[in-house]
Amino acid sequence: MKNLRLKSARAALDMSQQQLADAVGVSRQTINAIEKGDYNPTIRLCLAICKALGRSLDELFWED
Repeated sequence: MKNLRLKSARAALDMSQQQLADAVGVSRQTINAIEKGDYNPTIRLCLAICKALGRSLDELFWED
C-alpha cells in the first residue's frame, strides 16, 4: 500500500526524498520504496522519519 501521507508530509516541508534520506541515514531508494509501499521500514526507521518530519507514528504509518 502506498504511503501517500509520508509523501505529502515530506512535500509540505519542501523536502526531497534525498534530503529526508540524509536526515534519517538511509538511501533515497529506501525512502522511495517506503512511499511506493514496496518496503516495510523498521520501527526505528519509522520513528526517525517521524522526528525528521515533525509528525507522529499514527499520522504517517497507521493504517485506517
